[in-house]
Amino acid sequence: MRSLALAKRSFTEVWRDPLSLALTIGLPAALLLVFQAFGRFDDIYKPASLTPGIVLFGFVMLMFSLAMTLSRDRETTLFARLLTAPLRSNEFVTAYSLPYVPVAIIQALALFAIGAALGMEIRGNVGLVALILVVTAIFYIGLGMIVGSVFSYKTVPFAYMAILLLTIFGGAWMNLEAIGGAFQVVGDIFPFAHALDATRAVIVDGSDFAAIASDFYWVVGYTVATVVLAIYLFKRQMID
Repeated sequence: MRSLALAKRSFTEVWRDPLSLALTIGLPAALLLVFQAFGRFDDIYKPASLTPGIVLFGFVMLMFSLAMTLSRDRETTLFARLLTAPLRSNEFVTAYSLPYVPVAIIQALALFAIGAALGMEIRGNVGLVALILVVTAIFYIGLGMIVGSVFSYKTVPFAYMAILLLTIFGGAWMNLEAIGGAFQVVGDIFPFAHALDATRAVIVDGSDFAAIASDFYWVVGYTVATVVLAIYLFKRQMID
């Protein structure tokens, strides 16, 4: 694989900063512990419903990290040197994105372990939960590539805040149906609420694939579109 050398470099960039990694995993874990205390007021804060929402919050942090790395590289001579490598845009995107997949998996496993310790039980198929979250993680990683390809190092945080708010108002740690109105309409357009609805349905209700298929395919559609757009925008950067 021609992009392996760049992937190794990106992998080193991600894993050589233990403080950042600890924050990426530690902050979502702290939020999970704090928010579950409100479970007495609303079922959305009980571990089974809250944990998937906190996992998505962690994915937002991964997206931000990737976007910052790419945007920083774009503003240095390193990026110009990288573009001299005989790689296609999809290989560059793969090389930048690949190191974040194991981080997302570790992050999700840690949060689900904490959720289980707090009393969460997965009533449905664990593999189905994993499938939904892996696809969702790829979606967020694709967003990171898009943001990093379009925004400057100084403006990436603004895009991060927008995606964070969409995730939160997609039902990450609030009851979207209870809010209703425009928030629910917007939430149903984007994939965040669909990813959460599918995951929670499997965990809380023990739903099978047929029951969550529409939500799952909604997330898959956004994921495919996001990856394709990330490759296209990166190619534009290569041409420019």
